[in-house]
Amino acid sequence: MTQALPRTQRIPRLSRLSWLMGLYAENHRHLVRLFAPDQLAVGSYVSSVGDGLDVRLDVIECHRYTVELRLTYDLCDPVTGQPDPSAYVRLYRDAQQAETTHCYVGRRWQDVVGMYPPPAQLISHRMRMNTFLGKWLEYLAERGHGVATLAPDPDAAVAGTALQARNLSLVR
Repeated sequence: MTQALPRTQRIPRLSRLSWLMGLYAENHRHLVRLFAPDQLAVGSYVSSVGDGLDVRLDVIECHRYTVELRLTYDLCDPVTGQPDPSAYVRLYRDAQQAETTHCYVGRRWQDVVGMYPPPAQLISHRMRMNTFLGKWLEYLAERGHGVATLAPDPDAAVAGTALQARNLSLVR
């Protein structure tokens, strides 16, 4: 006769890293379904559904296996003058993952948790950022944003120049 195991021993447990990888996969699925950024050229796009909160999607760089992008509202933070909220996302085409690298201008993970954080603290911070992205993407989908409402920004040349200047300042 086989022995019955307690319920906690029968259900496999996910590690925090496994949970984070699951968030990356879920965010990829939401993002690709919502805006299909892997099909877009480098540039700025705006999604407007008539609620006064236009969403801006900036495709910063496209590579063979990755797409770098920024998702934000067309709102500016009164203190910094930068778009807020902002999520910088790296979309991995081959692995079908979307990772939020940072959520605010000048607030990369190094700015928040330091240069050498304990792994648990770094994973916890990444989980919060990617949970935020997942919830934001679901909210945008509920509001009606998507591929059908996404159009190239008419002021793309001006926005593109400003975005390139900002990216150069981050590199330096």
